[in-house]
Amino acid sequence: MSQHEARIVVEQGLEARIAAIVEPVIEDLGYRLVRIKVSAANGCTLQIMAERPDGTMTVEDCETISRGVSPALDVDDPITRAYHLEVSSPGIDRPLVRAGDFDRWSGHVLKVEMDVMQEGRKRFRGILLGVKDNAALVRLQDVREGDEDTVALPLADIGEAKLVLTDDLITAALQAEKAALAAREDDDMDDGDNKPN
Repeated sequence: MSQHEARIVVEQGLEARIAAIVEPVIEDLGYRLVRIKVSAANGCTLQIMAERPDGTMTVEDCETISRGVSPALDVDDPITRAYHLEVSSPGIDRPLVRAGDFDRWSGHVLKVEMDVMQEGRKRFRGILLGVKDNAALVRLQDVREGDEDTVALPLADIGEAKLVLTDDLITAALQAEKAALAAREDDDMDDGDNKPN
């Protein structure tokens, strides 16, 4: 999974301005930006959702990103009032923002909100079947008899895509995290072997 794979689902307006400020900082720290969200929670909250390239994220990773982006936000000052900075992982029922996300989470249920209407509708829910020809393939769960059960949703026209929390998703997410942490521990041990005494 490439760290520098571009996001296809991106923010607009103020959130896009903030993303332009923090994404290079986050990438320089070795992480990937997932989403920026500004909300009215606690007066005003800036949520930065990020992850390691392997999909994991620890509390220490959140603290590293927070310390890294704070000076950049102070310099550019995109939010004109006081705000709370919240750095978090994407969570299990995560948003999908890169083409690789749609392949990685194939086989799981997702909800999609399109920016551009497809087949007379903007909202879709179904089993993600991966990506083909720059479109997310989704087997719909709400199909009338005789209608096609699979749609190809152009990635460029997706406004928001999010996994739906299911038992299968929880199991898969926990297994993926365990495998990523084990791989990271193996890498750390290999790095230790190569250090001069």
